[in-house]
Amino acid sequence: MMPSSDLPLAPPHVALTRRLAVGSLIGLIVLGLAWELWLAPLRPGGSWWALKVLPLALGLPGVLKLRMYTYRWLSLAVWLYFTEACVRGWSDRWPGNALAITQGMLCLALFVACEIEE
Repeated sequence: MMPSSDLPLAPPHVALTRRLAVGSLIGLIVLGLAWELWLAPLRPGGSWWALKVLPLALGLPGVLKLRMYTYRWLSLAVWLYFTEACVRGWSDRWPGNALAITQGMLCLALFVACEIEE
C-alpha cells in the first residue's frame, strides 16, 4: 500500500464529477423525502413512498468513499427514479410536476457523474 503522500492528485474533472455525484445524490434523497412527506405527498399527511429513497441512502456511503462498484449500480438504479420523474412530471399537477422535473434533472446529473467517473 502506498503512503498517502505518494498518491497522485486527481485531475480537476474527476474532482468535479465526484462533487456532482455526491451533490445530486444528496439532492435526490432530500427531494424524495420532502416530496413524499411534506411538499406533494400522494396522500395527505405523508406517504410510505418516502421509503423510495432508501436505496439511494444505502448508496451514499459508497459514493462518499469513492467505491466504483457503488457508482456502477447507482448508474443503473437511477433510471428507475428517472422513469418515475417522467411519469409524474407528465401526470401530476403543480407542485408535483415541478418536483418531478427537478428529480429528472438530478437523475441525469447523477448518471452523467457516475459514467464520467468510471
